Amino acid sequence: MTVKEAIRARTGSAYEVRGGGESRDEGEHTSPGTSAATPGTAAATVAAGRAAQELGLRRSEFELAVHLGLIAVTAGPGGGRPRVHEREIARLREDPGFPDGLAERVRTVGTAEGAALLGIVPARFTRLARAGCVSPVTFYLNRYRAVVWLYLADELASFAVREPELLAGRTPLGMRTMLEAGGDRRARNWRSQRIDRLLKRTADPWARAAVEASALDSAHLAEVVEDPYERAYLARVRPEPVFGRPGSVAARETMGELMLADDPDEILWRRINLTLGLDLAREERPAPHPGDDPGARTTPAPDSTSRVAPPQAPPVTETAPPLSPPAGETPSGLREPGGKRLLARLGWRRRSDG
Repeated sequence: MTVKEAIRARTGSAYEVRGGGESRDEGEHTSPGTSAATPGTAAATVAAGRAAQELGLRRSEFELAVHLGLIAVTAGPGGGRPRVHEREIARLREDPGFPDGLAERVRTVGTAEGAALLGIVPARFTRLARAGCVSPVTFYLNRYRAVVWLYLADELASFAVREPELLAGRTPLGMRTMLEAGGDRRARNWRSQRIDRLLKRTADPWARAAVEASALDSAHLAEVVEDPYERAYLARVRPEPVFGRPGSVAARETMGELMLADDPDEILWRRINLTLGLDLAREERPAPHPGDDPGARTTPAPDSTSRVAPPQAPPVTETAPPLSPPAGETPSGLREPGGKRLLARLGWRRRSDG
């Protein structure tokens, strides 16, 4: 699909087929990891491979659709691999745009194909991606074990409609300055979207805190979460992608590195989110310690959705200024009841200060 075709699609019936103004991550029927069955009733399910075949998707496309919240899955019996309800498959097959509509929403492209879709040269596409204008949704390792980012074709088409001025002409000064300084926001944007999607899969405050903790290395995590039992509990309850991490050792190692925040302001945001998330989790229930009653300590409360979730970092775009707080102020401006600043609770100090 070319940019012109995308514009026509967005203003015509094809846009309605793709869901109109509905976010691909929203909707009660597309919450991955949850069953749509009424409690106490049995529903026929099929394995993921069978579901992918019936939906006309390759296995990788099916798993991406689950990650994006387009296909609801339910846990397999005995904690086995996720399965899909037959009525979920029927719902998707009844969509007016099936099968092309679903396949188009999970179609991914690399740099060369993405540049061709936008009608620009690959070098400009790379600069737009590094500047954070478009965000990768996944990656793979090439034969040299270098990361190759992949982007949703549907999101690129949306970007072309939304920001046509960035596809031609001179690069904006702020973006040019950031790129000349060696900036690259691809991994950061991938992390942010991945964390947001994992957070949408759970309302349990400890699991949500664990998602935030996954972006911090062991040193930062120990500074924010001083209790080793709490750190161990966060590791146990952390939600993982429905179909796990990439299979190869190299891919798992690379993902482990990419998951960690590596920019000072991003690290600070994750520490803040984790600190506030821990406050909610501790109010809900304490982390289990040796000798505790497992039933009293680890059973999630039936409803934690009424609590206010920690603030998330704002989307990074090519025009966003650096997220450095003013001197003497915290990024959120929040204080503890006793007047202690949030940064003091974080144990934050500049690495350059030793």
